[in-house]
Amino acid sequence: MQEPGTPAVATAHARDTPSRDALVRVEDLTMAFGSKVIQRDLDFEILPGEVLALAGGSGCGKSTLLRHLIGLQEPAKGRVLYGGQDLYTVDEEARTALLQSFGVMFQAGALWSSMTVGENVMLPMQVLGGMDAERREQEARFKLALVGLAGSFDAEPATLSGGMRKRAAIARALALDPPLLFLDEPSAGLDPLTSAHLDELILHLRDDLGTTVVMVSHELESIFALADRLLFLDAQTKTMTALGPPKELRRNGPEEVQRFLRRGATPVGKEDPA
Repeated sequence: MQEPGTPAVATAHARDTPSRDALVRVEDLTMAFGSKVIQRDLDFEILPGEVLALAGGSGCGKSTLLRHLIGLQEPAKGRVLYGGQDLYTVDEEARTALLQSFGVMFQAGALWSSMTVGENVMLPMQVLGGMDAERREQEARFKLALVGLAGSFDAEPATLSGGMRKRAAIARALALDPPLLFLDEPSAGLDPLTSAHLDELILHLRDDLGTTVVMVSHELESIFALADRLLFLDAQTKTMTALGPPKELRRNGPEEVQRFLRRGATPVGKEDPA
C-alpha cells in the first residue's frame, strides 16, 4: 500500500522526456502564508509539449501553486527553475525575460473593461513586445482568429459570453508566442458544449502548435480529455501524493486519488481560496 505523503509516479509514457529537457523544474517547494503551510516538499517537472493538470480537493493549494509558478508569490522554501534559472533569485533583467517565456489566463479572464478586446490582446505586445502599432494589430487579429474570435477585435469585453471571454484571455496569453501557457480553471462556469469547444482549442494549441499547457482544474471531463499527466495535491498531508497519466492514476493511484478521479471534486465556487 502507498505510504501517506509519498507521491505515486505512474509509469512513463510517450510524452515523458529526460529531465534536462524540462521547461520548468520545481524543487523542494514549500508554500505558506506566514506560519500556515499550504503545501510542502513539492518536486516535479513541466515537460515540453504536454498538458499538465494541477488538481486536488478543497483547499489543497492549486491556485497558490499557480501563483508560485508565475512569479506572483515567493516560496517559503525551494526553487522554481526556468531553464536552470531560479525565477525568484535572478536579476531584474533576467526575470523580465523569464516572465516573457509564458502566458497566463486567469480564471475570470481578467480582461480590462476599459479596453476593447483587441486592445487587451495588444497590451503585452505594447508593454514587452517592442512592436509598432501596425504589427501589434496584425498579431492581435491573428491571435483572436486562432482562438475562434476573428470578428471580436473591436468588441467590448462586456459584450462577450463567458466562453468568449476565456478565449480572448487565451489570445492575450498567446500574444508574445510563449512556449508555455498557464490556465486557471479554463472550463469553470461554462456549459458542457462551450467547455468541450475550449478543450478542443487547448488540444489544438498542444498538438498543432507544440504549446505546453499547465492548467488548474476541478473538471474531471476536461482533465481526462486533455491532461497527459496529473499532479495531485492532498489537502490533508499538505504535499503531492500522485503524478502520472490520469487514467492510470484512476486505476492504480493512491486511494484518495482514485476516489477523487471517480467521484469528482468540490465545485470551484466553494473551494478554499488557497
